[in-house]
Amino acid sequence: MLTDNGLVYTVRLAGGKGGRNQLETRLAELGITQKHTRPGHPTTTGKVERFQQTLKKWIAARPAASTIGELQRLVDEFVHIYNNQRPHTSLGKVTPAVAYRRLPKDEPRDDGAGHHYRIRHDIVDPTGTVSLRRAGKMHHIMVSRKHKRTPVILIIDDLDIRVVNKTTGELLRHLKLNTEIGYQPLHPKT
Repeated sequence: MLTDNGLVYTVRLAGGKGGRNQLETRLAELGITQKHTRPGHPTTTGKVERFQQTLKKWIAARPAASTIGELQRLVDEFVHIYNNQRPHTSLGKVTPAVAYRRLPKDEPRDDGAGHHYRIRHDIVDPTGTVSLRRAGKMHHIMVSRKHKRTPVILIIDDLDIRVVNKTTGELLRHLKLNTEIGYQPLHPKT
């Protein structure tokens, strides 16, 4: 999926600490590779924006849809015409559908796109927890009150998290993050 670098698409340039926002996480879970434009190069996504402009003009030239279903039928009609009936000069005067069928096809592969590794340095807060943002959602992980103010390293492999004492190397907590809840108790109810 090609996107620009807006925060809704990525947090990679926002001074974050290697995390992912909700969209980035969901795309990775689905095995979809996300590609970003280079900062300051708006023409990369400008092609898509130009297509959207053509679609908007085409729809505006027709009687207004009064329901979502009618609007969807208009969009479907436009897509069919755009891809199957309208020859394109940059494609040698063939339609996009013909040009697409001529190309060799790639197949999905399991390249580990869903795995996201990172290391985070933190300090256990006075309540005995550390905080971790995943997919745009904040999670609070209970370590233990006896470790308050302890410098720690979080070793994160997707949902598998280890909290290690930065000074001694002692493993203080190992858990699988429950993404359904914000607070990760020390002894989760089963």
